[in-house]
Parts: sequence; C-alpha cells; structure tokens
Amino acid sequence: MYTCNKSRLEETLNEFSSFGKTPNNGVTRLCFSQEDVQARNYFRKCCEELGLDVAWDDMGNMYAKLEGKKDMPPIVIGSHLDSVEKGGRFDGVLGVLTGLEVVKTLIDHKQELDAPIVVMNFTNEEGARFDPAMMSSGVLANKFEKEKMLRSTDKNGVIFKDALKASGYVGDESNRLKKALAYLELHIEQGPVLESEELEIGVVEGVLGMVCYEITITGESNHAGTTPMKLRKDPFLLATDLITEMRKQLSDIDDELVFTIGRVNVTPNIHTVIPNKVVFTLEARHQDPRKIKEVEEVIFGLPEEENGCRVSFEKLWSRDTVEFDESICAHVQNACEEYSYSFKRMYSGAGHDAQFMASYIPSAMIFVPSVNGKSHCEEELTSFEDCAKGANVLLRTVLALQQKISKQELKTL
Repeated sequence: MYTCNKSRLEETLNEFSSFGKTPNNGVTRLCFSQEDVQARNYFRKCCEELGLDVAWDDMGNMYAKLEGKKDMPPIVIGSHLDSVEKGGRFDGVLGVLTGLEVVKTLIDHKQELDAPIVVMNFTNEEGARFDPAMMSSGVLANKFEKEKMLRSTDKNGVIFKDALKASGYVGDESNRLKKALAYLELHIEQGPVLESEELEIGVVEGVLGMVCYEITITGESNHAGTTPMKLRKDPFLLATDLITEMRKQLSDIDDELVFTIGRVNVTPNIHTVIPNKVVFTLEARHQDPRKIKEVEEVIFGLPEEENGCRVSFEKLWSRDTVEFDESICAHVQNACEEYSYSFKRMYSGAGHDAQFMASYIPSAMIFVPSVNGKSHCEEELTSFEDCAKGANVLLRTVLALQQKISKQELKTL
C-alpha cells in the first residue's frame, strides 16, 4: 500500500504560499488579484508539466484532467486557491494541492485508471473580494444566477465580470463540470475539535444548516448628560438585556448548537448621544432542522415594544443541512482504518464548495486538524504530517472508487 510523498507535498505548499505572502507568514490572495492569477498560472504550469489537460469555464473554474482508460465522467478532487485578507497558508489551497499530489502519486506508480481524475480550482470560494462566498460552485449547482454574479462589485468598484476578463481565465460554458462519479474535498477543519480530541482525520458527513436574522431596536436620541435614566428610550440598553436573555434560552436548546452575534451597528454612535437605533445579527448553526426552528422561536418571542423602544426582526438568509454521500463517507472511513489513522464522523460548521456540489454529484469531505482551531488568520497552521495523512486518505478513497468502477459497481457511487 503506497502513500503520497510528504516532502513533495510540503515543498508544493511552500511554493504556493509565496503567492500573496504576508509579513506574518499568512496569505492575502483575493479572487482575481495579481496574486491569485499568479497562483492560477503556476497551478496550470504544474499540471501541464504532468501531462494533464487544463481547461477553465465561463466563471474561471479550472479543471486539470488526468485521462482514464474509459470515456466516462471523472472523479473530481477540488477546493480553491483564493484566500481572505491576511488569511492562512492552508485554507482552500490544501485541497487543490493534495489533489495534485494524489495525481502525482498515481503517475509515479503507473496506476492504471478506468475513470479520469479532475483536480479543480473553484473561483471566488471565499467571497472576500466579491460577494457571495462559494460564488462559482453556486453557479454550477444553479444556486446563484450567473448574470447577477457577474455584476458583483468589490469595495473599489471593480466588477467581477471585468476582473474575470482581465485575469485571462474566461473560458467556455461548455467546460463546466456537469457530471462526475464523485466529488472529494480535503480541507483543514478550521476548528478545534480534531486537535482537542487528539484525532487525525475528520470524516465529514455534511455541512450544518444555519439561519441568520437581523434584529432592529428603535428608540429616541437625546443628550447623554441631561436626560434622566428613567425617561430614556435607549435601544442599546434594551439590546443588551435581550441579548442576555436570548443567550440563556439558546444555550438551553442543545450543546451542539453554535450561535453568534456577529454584527452590531449603533446609531448615531456618538459617546455624548443616547442612541436611537441598534441593529444586530444573530446567526445559529445546527445539524438538526428542529433545533434551528427552536432558535427561530426564541427570536419570534422577542417583545414588539419594551422600555419605550420598538423591536423588529428580519430573516436575512438560511440554508438546510447538507448530507454527503454515505457510500463515499464509508470509503473515507475505510481509508482511515487501512492507515490506522484515528478519526471521527463529524459535520462542518463552515461552508464549502462541496455543499453545493453535493446537490448534483455524490460528494464527501475530509478534514485534517487545525492547530489551536485557527483559520482565516495568519496564525492558521496544520502540520505537514497531518497534511500528508489527509492526502493519503484522499488517495485511498480515489483508489477505492476506481476499484468500484473496474468491478462495474457504479451504482454504489
């Protein structure tokens, strides 16, 4: 049973970390920035040197194809090369480069394949420059309207369509991924669970459902020094009371529920003026839709008026829990057992391209530990040893799927 080349993978990861490297050993590689295009060009060069056929579609998604013996849909391994601002060296890029390492290993061992293998780079997964996140996988899966996405604009007024054209990666719509036997995405966990439980691999069964509401409390502004407390209509004081009460109620729903008050805007935001409006978001995530419904019931239970202030709320967005393909998850678990890697079945709290791909292609994900659970920051770190273990699990999963194909057990995929 052969394995991937750990030293080669480490070298490749270090090479790609130079594109957009920040002073604190992180990466800023925003979609279609100069750094992103450099990474794309180098990925293309690496693939073409291996003899892979490299193409891209109308959203700039890149496909590097290792041909198989049979004319059939491919097994796809993918993730993204773009990053957030001052992000880490592993988020996204690890999934692309472990896919590349799997292909290199198969070539090294002259492994004959029935089905082609495609290593894929999704455009604008992060959404850090152009809204929304997972833009291009969303277009492929018919979750987002292409023309609307092309009009997305960054903070400097640059339109996505223009940035795509300037990058040189405008391809044909005919190149889009329409069919595949399986989609696999290896990713850093971006959380502390695997490390805290001293586990090596996460067998990802799906992506948590979530809901996000915006809550608005409206009061009256007045002078901060002359208005007695009992005569104030202060929306910020009411907001703190309601948040405290909601925290108590949400904490009682389930230990696995995670919730965040991530954005707070206070108007007019002047220290000598009593605010007249407070707007904040409440986001919650859980595997069970019934628990998400309980979160909404807490929000629905907010008072319409209290302490002279009006309270209202609006649902911004939500998503259902995405379940990955159980047969592929079983192959991932079997690979862990073959290598004697410790693992656990788990769900992803973060969004990934795999959640959209799963709507029309059998999909699964593999997690490797994040040191201190950190991600989307320069301190993000995963040991190269753990990266190699993840690549090995990816390799064995691909080989298991290929074996199913050779036995003509395609229905199991």
